[in-house]
Amino acid sequence: MAKETTQRIEPTRLAETSEAIADVIADLSAASARLGTGLHPRTAANLADLVRLMNTYYSNLIEGHNTRPRDIARALEGQLDQDQERRDLQLEAAAHVRVQTKIDRMADANNLPEPASIEFIKWLHLEFYRDVPKETLRMSGDHAEFSLEPGAWRSRPEHDVTVGRHIPPSSHRVDDFMAYFEERYSFKSLKTAGRIMAMAAAHHRFNYIHPFLDGNGRVSRLMSHAMAQLAGVGAHGLWSISRGLARGLNAPSEYKQMMDLADMPRQGDLDGRGNLSLRALGDFVLWFLKVSLDQVQFMGSLFELDKLGPRLGVYVERSETLKPEARRLLEEALIRGQFERGEIARITGLPDRTARRILGDVINAGLLGSETPKGPVSLRFPTEALDILFPRLFPET
Repeated sequence: MAKETTQRIEPTRLAETSEAIADVIADLSAASARLGTGLHPRTAANLADLVRLMNTYYSNLIEGHNTRPRDIARALEGQLDQDQERRDLQLEAAAHVRVQTKIDRMADANNLPEPASIEFIKWLHLEFYRDVPKETLRMSGDHAEFSLEPGAWRSRPEHDVTVGRHIPPSSHRVDDFMAYFEERYSFKSLKTAGRIMAMAAAHHRFNYIHPFLDGNGRVSRLMSHAMAQLAGVGAHGLWSISRGLARGLNAPSEYKQMMDLADMPRQGDLDGRGNLSLRALGDFVLWFLKVSLDQVQFMGSLFELDKLGPRLGVYVERSETLKPEARRLLEEALIRGQFERGEIARITGLPDRTARRILGDVINAGLLGSETPKGPVSLRFPTEALDILFPRLFPET
């Protein structure tokens, strides 16, 4: 098959669903529906903020950038490092969080566009690079230097690239390939199981096309996140595909190995009718969905009320600044989602002045917060507390 025909990325979808894939789809749908159901919506929303930070951390890690969670949190507050390299990584991380936040809000408002559409994918790239310093957009090829244009495909001969052993379509054909990609992975003609399988297959085929000069991996993971939301397994942003891809099921090297496997050409007449291997695509889809299920189940174990409550207590016990009564405030926020400041004396059983001092300590520790200085308070999840509240969430914890 000619290298430059859009049929080069076929098969794009699985014609039949294997029993193994069907079982994982059923388990993933059920587990994602359960995730966070015991949490108050306000608490779940604040946890989604934490998951976005986690997703960003692991997405950067896949790219070889180990930006610490605390540095990402600082960047979101506008506290940037003086070192230029670390500062650029912080800006990159903040951009990732910002874009994913917009995706999640669109999903919650039921106005998320087709994730595989050209318009949406270009928007992802444009938004991600919107605040990146211009000097970091400078790139060089074999015989030329040029600037990355946010939201623009590869389009000139000097934009042609090689990714490992893979040679993506030529730059002048990217527009046609992406139009075909949009057609094949549009959700409007797919039912739930088809959408979930398309989420996995599209992740590989997008990177196979490699439509942008840079940022393809990050855009593909944001696209997959949006697809999970629209396919009904996104659980309001309470799990991260990037964490799963970075860790694999058994080893971090699995992601690269499975992406390479799905690049495989068709292996004879029993391996489908497309240019690429149907069997390899099926293996990739199964692996991707198993990784997704593993992450949903992992996050579910962290977010269970009967386990999160005791971990909040452990954090108070180990703290050098928090009084034991602080635990009552945290448990109240966990169960009710938020409470008014005027209730703290009743909750703690202490005199008003003492209770206010304890509330101040908890707020200063970053465990409670509010939208306004005198507004109701709800749980927050500072990076300093993650090793106790959410063990194994990050490698360093």
